[in-house]
Amino acid sequence: MTSERAGGPPAPPGLTSDEGARREGGASQAARERASQQALPRTERPDAPAYLTRYQARRAAAEQNGSAAPDGSPGGDQGPDVPLYLRRFRERQAGPPGPDDVPRWHGEDLGVTRAWAEVTRTKEIVPERRGQQATVVTDVYLVRHGETQGYSSESGLTPLGSWQAHRRGQEIARRVRTGHRVIMACAPTNRARQTAEHLRRGLADHAALYGRDPDIAAVTERAEFGNFAVATPYGPRDVTAAFRLYHREMEKYERIGLGERPGWLVEVDRFWAVQQGGGDPITHWLTLPMLHFEPPVACVRRFWTGILAIRDQTPGQSVVVATHSGPIRAFATWAFGYDPGEPFNAEFVRVRLIEGGVTALITYRNRVQEMRVPAPADLAPGPDPRFGPAREDTLV
Repeated sequence: MTSERAGGPPAPPGLTSDEGARREGGASQAARERASQQALPRTERPDAPAYLTRYQARRAAAEQNGSAAPDGSPGGDQGPDVPLYLRRFRERQAGPPGPDDVPRWHGEDLGVTRAWAEVTRTKEIVPERRGQQATVVTDVYLVRHGETQGYSSESGLTPLGSWQAHRRGQEIARRVRTGHRVIMACAPTNRARQTAEHLRRGLADHAALYGRDPDIAAVTERAEFGNFAVATPYGPRDVTAAFRLYHREMEKYERIGLGERPGWLVEVDRFWAVQQGGGDPITHWLTLPMLHFEPPVACVRRFWTGILAIRDQTPGQSVVVATHSGPIRAFATWAFGYDPGEPFNAEFVRVRLIEGGVTALITYRNRVQEMRVPAPADLAPGPDPRFGPAREDTLV
């Protein structure tokens, strides 16, 4: 039997009052949803956008008047309504590019390829710079190595680091000319050596793309461009090699209990604690005096010694050096008088030696500083015999 709800209509035959109420509730919910959907405004637009409508109207009018271009575009190539840049573009597209299709300035051939002109084009209008007035005899690029697999071991580059170095070499290729001699040098570490090789490949690839034929020398290692060192009982070591010695020696002190740790272990422990804590160990090295670390000024002297040695022994229009961020940052800090910050992977400091050998232009992050080239007496080794401009790094 069916029952009736108090105060409401009787339930349909064969249904209880609760089932009937649920059906009525569902039907009313569906009705409300249909009503809300019908009440929403229509947002789609079946008509074409205004710019397309105007274009279609102009094209239809041009076809009726017989003034359409061969490709169907309204107005033809020389119509009064066609902008100058569009007419010039259509003229270039009308025929295949020939030998005369080269970049020109005031009607004169610039002597460059279209690819080189496209990648070096800029919309900025800048005043003449000091570097454009002076005669640069040697252009030196102090390039930081690409992304490495780690700093706790003598690791090479990651795939991203290889790409970064190759891409930087492509950029440097814009500044070389046919007949230029390019010297390739690197610090005596795996990551710097691999960076130099990828720089060389990228430079050679894009020099060919730009129609240049420079003389690119093979990569040579030079100790003058090495990373800053730590004075250990086994001699001066690159900071990465010193870290491995640090772990080996610390294990002895922890297992055997040999007493107080020597000073070089304490300083290396502080340096790598900053690195592991997410801080900036290079700022720590630049600002905190340490007895067993090579001072920043010694790295500046080494770099200048290497630059001038390359200029005198193997002269070339360009010198590309793959090295490390610490000495590069110390070099830039010396030149600008303040710490300009850590260079990114494959970022470089540019040193342009001016004709006469008296001054140089040092460029880093859109700032240029003119400095006097240090005299040989200024580059003499400091009073600490452990660190010299021509020290030999031994990786253990």
